[in-house]
Amino acid sequence: MSPSVAVVILNWNGKAYLEQFLPGILQSKYDNLQIIVGDNASTDDSVSFVQEKFPSVKIISNEVNYGFAGGYNKVLERVDADYFILLNSDVEVTPNWIQPVIDLMESDATIAAAQPKIKWYNDKNQFEYAGAAGGYLDIYAFPFCRGRLFNVYEQDNGQYNDTREVFWASGAAFFIKSKCWKEAGGLDADLFAHMEEIDLCWRLKNLNYKVMYCPDAEVYHVGGGTLQTENPFKTYLNFRNNLIIMQKNLPAGDAVFRIFIRMCIDFVAWWHFLLSGKPKFTMAVSKGHWYFLKSLAKTNKKRKAFQKPYATHQGVFNNSVVWAFFIRKIKYFSGLF
Repeated sequence: MSPSVAVVILNWNGKAYLEQFLPGILQSKYDNLQIIVGDNASTDDSVSFVQEKFPSVKIISNEVNYGFAGGYNKVLERVDADYFILLNSDVEVTPNWIQPVIDLMESDATIAAAQPKIKWYNDKNQFEYAGAAGGYLDIYAFPFCRGRLFNVYEQDNGQYNDTREVFWASGAAFFIKSKCWKEAGGLDADLFAHMEEIDLCWRLKNLNYKVMYCPDAEVYHVGGGTLQTENPFKTYLNFRNNLIIMQKNLPAGDAVFRIFIRMCIDFVAWWHFLLSGKPKFTMAVSKGHWYFLKSLAKTNKKRKAFQKPYATHQGVFNNSVVWAFFIRKIKYFSGLF
């Protein structure tokens, strides 16, 4: 029998997405599969709707909204499977989106996590923001994707149809071996949402595991289903969490240098928001930095005894993607390497 797989959809007031996308998920072609909705204390009628319309779907309810990271941790404590798939509620799947990824992960014991090809629901030939064809980090831990640099999204012309190791897999459709999830300790609940999957992948890499991109499986992501792109709270989380995961996962001496440079780059973004007439976003950057600084001691306790040298990881671009994009005018991933 194939390895057991649990597709777990974390829901918060997402009835419309569940109604739209659950039928397709239930048609997934895999012979040892369970579909679970983990509810993060929704205040709409999501749970009763699923119970009535999709009785084969298991419901696991959290008593409060723990955010993306904490919510998944709580739900997956109660799930028994060889593989977990963390799937956003606003993702449309194709019938054969599971088997190719599981086959890839089964082929190598050192593969801990993976993602399929992720394209945009509203233009199914365009790569999507949250993952595209696999995630990378630059020299200052700025995240980007094959197929998406900042606000430039590539069309899928088969240019990323190669299976390869990447730095991080997208939380929109995140495959992970359950034993690796437990070994790494799951997601960091203090991050709440955004970049928690990058942090987990980084910890897995420091444990000598691989993170892979599988082009033979495709899904389509609506994007921004919980927090819209133009949202100061999302900006706050992104700037805050990026610094936190750098402190957690970089070797000590390396962390000091790279975090200092990263904060200087963030200061440029601070000025950009201010001069663009976006004071709420300027404040979001400041709040993110302040939270990071006052949490240094707490974050330091989460560091492991050994961190692998950053540049040795697969999926690291050993230059600045900010410089490449805005100064050198490189708009596509292929121009970086």
